[in-house]
Amino acid sequence: MEDLRLRRLKLRDLQILDTVAEAGSMAKAAPRLGMSQPAVSRVVADMEHLLGVPLFDRTSTGVELTRFGRALRRRTIAVTDELKQGLGELTSLADPTQGEIRIGTTEPMTALTATIIQTMSQAYPKIGFVIRADDTLGLHERLRQREIDIAVTRMAADFDRYEDLAGEALFEDELAVIAGKHNPLVRRQNLTLRSLMNEKWLLGRPETSFLRPFIEEAFRAEGLSVPAPTVTCGSYAMQINMLAAGPFLTILPRATLRYPAPHPTLVPLRMRMPTTRRPVGLVRLKHRHVSPTLSLFCRVAREAAAKMRGRTST
Repeated sequence: MEDLRLRRLKLRDLQILDTVAEAGSMAKAAPRLGMSQPAVSRVVADMEHLLGVPLFDRTSTGVELTRFGRALRRRTIAVTDELKQGLGELTSLADPTQGEIRIGTTEPMTALTATIIQTMSQAYPKIGFVIRADDTLGLHERLRQREIDIAVTRMAADFDRYEDLAGEALFEDELAVIAGKHNPLVRRQNLTLRSLMNEKWLLGRPETSFLRPFIEEAFRAEGLSVPAPTVTCGSYAMQINMLAAGPFLTILPRATLRYPAPHPTLVPLRMRMPTTRRPVGLVRLKHRHVSPTLSLFCRVAREAAAKMRGRTST
């Protein structure tokens, strides 16, 4: 019976399932597929008959995947991704210096990621790059959904709990209190978080900031709670602009200020937060094939990290 299902179930059927699920209705999916609505409905009905389970629940506004449909769609994403990887590998085997890499990165790590890509692009001009920015947990989900090939991100201390993800640490990094270079606090010595409690803080929203637990840990180590911010802002670019122009303080990874060179407008205050030290590295799906092109990216990333470690040790 399983062999019969495999012979009769086509890749095109699975693509139709995925498109209908994404569109939320067969009517909306039909033009995307270049098919009529009755034809789409017929393919879905044939799949349900072949598999013996309902794949969609029909609603007044369209369709929703059943638990059977969700399970099949998860496998469909994996099958489609593996096929794309296979086709890409044929190109890579012929010439590993061409192809495409889909990279995920957190906003604080965009400068590091840009440095890696710039170096790689100069050496291998035929390789294309697609970049998506998200928080760390969002990047993990994008890896699982095969939306990206690799992520450049800060790794939690308990990263090993993820059974499906593989991580490679590039360097250790701690958080820093960061200010604009004209902020008078830049010249102060012997600062502590306690001495900064009444300053104007610029922080991300607690519920959406991956750094928040580390920030709370740093303040807790000094017997403090995170101060109420003067400005709450989730945009990294906006934070950078406000720090450069005003008296605000924020907390970001020190690596933010290192790539591709020391930041022209921002500096870390002269204090340390060792409890926030964590690895920054490359994360990918554990059992997903690593193409020759992606291997090149990992090699260049290691070289960039080695240069950074050399600069910080001198």
